[in-house]
Amino acid sequence: MDLFGTTGIRGPVATKVTPELALSVGRAAGEYGEEFVIARDGRETGVAIAAALEAGLESAGADVVRAGMLPTPALGFASYGRHGVMITASHNPSPDNGIKFFVDGVEYTTADEERIEEGVANDVDPATWKEWGRQTSEEPLDGYLDAVVEYASEHGDPLENMTIAVDAGNGVSALGTPEVLRRLGATVHTLHANVTGHFPGRPSKPTPENIEDLIQYVREREAVDLGIAHDGDADRIVVVDADGSIVHEDTILAVLSSYFVEQSDVTDPVVMTTPNVSGRVDEQVRAAGGRVERTALGLLHEGIAEVEAKGEETAVAFAGEPWKCIHPELGIWTDGIATAAVLTRLIAAEGLDTLLEPVTERPLEKNPVDCPEEAKADAMERLATTLPEQFSDGDISLEYGVRIERPDASWFLVRPSGTEPYIRVYAESDDAKALLEDVRDTVKEAVEAAT
Repeated sequence: MDLFGTTGIRGPVATKVTPELALSVGRAAGEYGEEFVIARDGRETGVAIAAALEAGLESAGADVVRAGMLPTPALGFASYGRHGVMITASHNPSPDNGIKFFVDGVEYTTADEERIEEGVANDVDPATWKEWGRQTSEEPLDGYLDAVVEYASEHGDPLENMTIAVDAGNGVSALGTPEVLRRLGATVHTLHANVTGHFPGRPSKPTPENIEDLIQYVREREAVDLGIAHDGDADRIVVVDADGSIVHEDTILAVLSSYFVEQSDVTDPVVMTTPNVSGRVDEQVRAAGGRVERTALGLLHEGIAEVEAKGEETAVAFAGEPWKCIHPELGIWTDGIATAAVLTRLIAAEGLDTLLEPVTERPLEKNPVDCPEEAKADAMERLATTLPEQFSDGDISLEYGVRIERPDASWFLVRPSGTEPYIRVYAESDDAKALLEDVRDTVKEAVEAAT
């Protein structure tokens, strides 16, 4: 059974994330916590899935706190001192929903998720009627927004002279980002800020094509200094400059990573990221006096825990993967709202051009190779030998696919997709297209040999 993906359980409500599954997952999870706070995003199916999950938790003996509609980072905040469950499919389309677990502000580990999967597979029996849990209600949003404003106020400058356009994409970021930025002093214009799971304004995923309304809005209004777009549950962020151009997600990571490394007071400040993140992050972190460590996609929280266990002089100053950032000083959850708050205050202090100027942006290309699921393991085993032989001048990492960093600051990554019949290929170089095609040719040969 493979219920959990890289970010919880997610899929169509008609075939995967059904009320029946939510009931079973809740009952399996309820054995491992006394109290769970439950929230949901704005999807039409969220109320029913939350109700089924609540029934499962309570029938296992756990108490439930209903928190209503929240951004995912607010639910992470609300889970301090207890367990939490967010009902969301993040940037997926309307027919989907999902279930994501937290405990004490941190997403469940792989081991926690495997334990729930085992309980679902074994069809855990309910507790006796006298042991069933109870339900109460809370409204944790204001406490979360207060915490974000306090945290962001420690960085950069006030936003009194900034006008910011926020595209909420009909998601629950509408409940957070505009309010936070206004409380920090900005003038805020909103687009698609009515929360509805139908996503009538634009699809939930904030791709360049989907946020064209925001891009045009910023371009056409001289008074607007910046645009910010989120996905359906507010863990992702996309930044649009005053000219209406999207700032590359890895460049945002590089800017924030170097800033937080410079602010760190430990001997060994670390930025935790993933194998698909650009070498521009490594360059900026090294220049700031820190180092980068990488972990698998979706497991930033587990990578942070491993680093923090190394001693008092080592600490994670910042963490992130494309479009998603974790602010360890605030909490170990991905938080698009906090990122918007901190980044805009840094821009207010330094100017966006000044922040971006040190970052070298080489072309970055991505193009997967078709590969049947049953051939992925064999193909990757072959590539773990052939690619290091082909690019023997590079620094080789085989921990999360094959990533090779070359002396000219170029790099590439080859990894199997966890959800689709592909082997994904990324390349960053002054001639990224040529490097990508060289690597893809080798990947195609490995796939052919494996099939």
